[in-house]
Amino acid sequence: MAGKFPRSRISRLPITPIRRRGQRVRRVPRGKLEMVITYLEMLKPPPQRQLVHRGEKLALMRAEQPTVSFYRYLYNTVGGPWLWYERRLLEDDALKAIITDPEVEIYLLYLAGVPAGFAELDLRIDDEVELSYFGLVPDFIGRGLGHHFLDWAVDEAWQKRRSRVWVHTCNLDHPAAIAVYQRAGFSPYQQEVRIVDDPRKRGLMPKGQEF
Repeated sequence: MAGKFPRSRISRLPITPIRRRGQRVRRVPRGKLEMVITYLEMLKPPPQRQLVHRGEKLALMRAEQPTVSFYRYLYNTVGGPWLWYERRLLEDDALKAIITDPEVEIYLLYLAGVPAGFAELDLRIDDEVELSYFGLVPDFIGRGLGHHFLDWAVDEAWQKRRSRVWVHTCNLDHPAAIAVYQRAGFSPYQQEVRIVDDPRKRGLMPKGQEF
């Protein structure tokens, strides 16, 4: 999932395509990227499902009071291929204030003792939970772990007894992101387009850490 945008509640509207047939294609200035953001939500828990044990050495654990250096490792490694950059812009103190907030919960998926992905639940807005970040370390993509981990994260979000769980993704994320979220029970309700600076042009993405 690409990085965060303003967290204010957005009115639920039927999702419509950003471009219609015959509509002129927007020209994006050099050094910019067109980001098509899709917002998805759940207003009730999905049907009860059995999380099948995969026969692998999987572990899920909350990172309590994570260090900034460890969080940056997770964020940069998981988000590098999808150009996550917003939290790269934050100074250490600002980032620490977010990730150590008691209303922000960061969970790690481990496979055989190795970090394989993370999910971040943001409870700072009353009566809702935002799945603000979710993803796998690139080495573990394509092994079926994402569905298992996302189902667990959604169930954990609903344990907070809020009335809404939501997430957003964009066209820079994994091509299957929207379908994966829909499979987990989310429904798209709005899209918007933003033109942003290409983080690769700003020196925010180390060489080899983006596709």
